Order: sequence, then structure tokens, then C-alpha cells
Amino acid sequence: MKKPLLEFTNKGIYCAAANVYLDPWKPVDKAIITHGHSDHSRWGHKQYITHHTNIPIIKHRLGDINVSGRAYGEIFSINNVKFSFHPAGHIVGSSQIRVEHKGEVWVFTGDYKIEDDSLSVPFEPVQCHTFITECTFGLPAFKWIPQQEVMSDINEWWAQNQSEGKTSVLFGYSLGKAQRLIQHLDPSIGKIYTHGAVENMNEVIRTIVDLPTTTLITNQTKKEELSGNIIIAPPSVHGGTWIKKMVPYVTASASGWMAFRGARRRRAIDKGFVLSDHCDWEGLLSAIQETGASKIISTHGYTDIFSRYLREIGYDALTEKTQYEGVLSEIETEKGSEVIK
Repeated sequence: MKKPLLEFTNKGIYCAAANVYLDPWKPVDKAIITHGHSDHSRWGHKQYITHHTNIPIIKHRLGDINVSGRAYGEIFSINNVKFSFHPAGHIVGSSQIRVEHKGEVWVFTGDYKIEDDSLSVPFEPVQCHTFITECTFGLPAFKWIPQQEVMSDINEWWAQNQSEGKTSVLFGYSLGKAQRLIQHLDPSIGKIYTHGAVENMNEVIRTIVDLPTTTLITNQTKKEELSGNIIIAPPSVHGGTWIKKMVPYVTASASGWMAFRGARRRRAIDKGFVLSDHCDWEGLLSAIQETGASKIISTHGYTDIFSRYLREIGYDALTEKTQYEGVLSEIETEKGSEVIK
């Protein structure tokens, strides 16, 4: 039986022909990394290769690492295996990894979305034979509302809270979601304040793309300064002491999980906005179709349901277990300090 170009091992996705791993979850000699969230870029590898815009992000998170960068579409060879990065549209600096050897082409997506958020480089379909895809939201029930409509609702919510003399606290993961929200908030309504975890990441992202002006909340920030304005904070601060100085405040969360009935109530927040940095059901299916791939491997999310459907419509589809966690890893990332080990 022919050995597959990419294998799923206990350390990660392994290319034996090049002796290199893609987004490995255990320490290895050489790792090719799709993006900066903690389940895909882990500490402990001897050498990292990633898209050049992801370098400041993973250095911020992982510290002093041995890392080199490549441009989108730039082909680099390791032991005669050709690799290249292509836009994933997930967050700033995110990539798919194309792998080619002896006429066979595989694409590993990492995490991705097909909607253009006007911040990250938009998703680019890459022709291949085998496509390794996430399916975090791989259920027909997930159908995203266009970003423009969601952000219009968020800005209206903020303006309404302001008219009632309340501070708006909007939760979003500090790497990716927070910057997407900030990019589309209406600064004519008021001032955009940030939690430290968000502002630290903003400083890194600003070396890559432009972001609107934000103001860090410090111990010297007075409650009166926050009144009527909006605060972008990681979900982990909800219910803690940090948020108490914002009273009176109204809370909201921006997440794909807000599409689930009862999610807002379970998280004890006042308002939920459905906004995800991952594909919905139709996005996954359209992305797969555009690759022209006949074999589809689902790695994390609703893998069994999604793969079963793909088989029903004619794909050679299977699932593989990994340690990728989708949005759960984003929660871990936003908890972190400068370095995560």
C-alpha cells in the first residue's frame, strides 16, 4: 500500500519525505506553522517556518524561537518536497500549507474562513488531490450572517447603551476576533477601550496592518471615562473583579457559538452576536468544492457528521484525530501573557 504524503502521528501531521511536521502538538525538530493560535503554534520546536506576517505574532506568544518566514505563494523545498503558504483568511498571518511531491498535492488548511474580514488576507482556494479541513462549525445549523450586518448591529447596540448612560463590554478572543471587531467599530460613537491582553496583541498586529485607535484600561483609568464607551475584552475576564469598575455596563459576546439557542444565557451575557473566524456549513462545502480535491480529511469539529455527509455526496472522506481545538484554543491564547509554554 502506498504511503500517504502526510501522516497523522502522535506528534502531529508528518511529511516523512521531508522529515517535517505541520502544526505539531509535541516538540519536533522542524515545524511548518499555519497561524498563531495556541493549538497550532506550540512552544518547544527547534525550528519554525511560517508566513512572514505570523512571525511577530508567534514570537509574542512563544518568546525567543528559531523562526523563518515565507511569502504567500513562495515555493520552498525540503528534501525535494515542495511547500508553499496560501491565505487562509482565519486571522492576520494565517495560512494554508500546500505540499507537493511526485505529482501529488495535499493542502492542510489549519483554521480558515471564506468571508473577507478586510483585516486578514482573504482565503484563496488551492487546487489539490487531498484537502485536510477543519469543521469546527460543520453542521447545517450554522449559517453566518454577513459581517457588515453583524457589525452594524454591534454599533447600534453600542449607541443604544450610550444613550442609556451604560458602558458596552464586548468579549472577543484577544488574537483575531478582537482586532476584527475593532476594525469595524464606529469611532464616531465613542472611544474604544481595551483590556491588557487585547492591547498587547494590538501592538503586535499594528506592525502588520493598520488598526483604529484604542486606549488601554489601566489602574489609573477612571470609571467616568469609560461611561458610554466600548471595551473590547477577552471572555476570561467575565465575572471577575476587573470588570466591576465598569458598572453600569452591558455585556455582549461575538462568537459563532452565539448561533446556538441558549448560548448567551449559559454564558450569562446580555447580548450575543454571531461572528466567527471559522467557516459555516456552506463555507466549508464551497471551499472543498473549489479545491477540486477528491479526498477530504476532517480534523477537528463535527468531524463524523461532516465526513458522513461528504461521503453521501461522493467524496472519499474520513476523519483523523488531532489535538487541534478550534475556538477552545483561542480561549487559551487570550488568557496568556507574553509567553505561553
